[in-house]
Amino acid sequence: MRLKLVITISLLAALIGAGASIAIILFGFSSFTSLRHPGPLGLTSLLLPIATVLLASVFVYRHTARRRKLQALLTAILATFLSLCLFLLASVLTARYKSIQPPLPAGPTATN
Repeated sequence: MRLKLVITISLLAALIGAGASIAIILFGFSSFTSLRHPGPLGLTSLLLPIATVLLASVFVYRHTARRRKLQALLTAILATFLSLCLFLLASVLTARYKSIQPPLPAGPTATN
């Protein structure tokens, strides 16, 4: 098996596919409220990782001599897992956290 080829192509496919999709979502939309009702651009941006995983699998299939199907499947699984990890990392890094403040005391307060 060409393990270096499988790992390298899977990593590149995940970076290109998920990275382009994340960049389109973060910089292409002015606010996150438009993602609640995505239009055609929002839906097509999520097709980029799928397309890169398929292209990476075909590339590995065509550039190996033995165990082609196994290596192509391994590439698809690894690239998909890495893409999901990149999406999760991007969502954690771009999350908007609300500061938690203690509740105000009820009733009038006396000051001296």
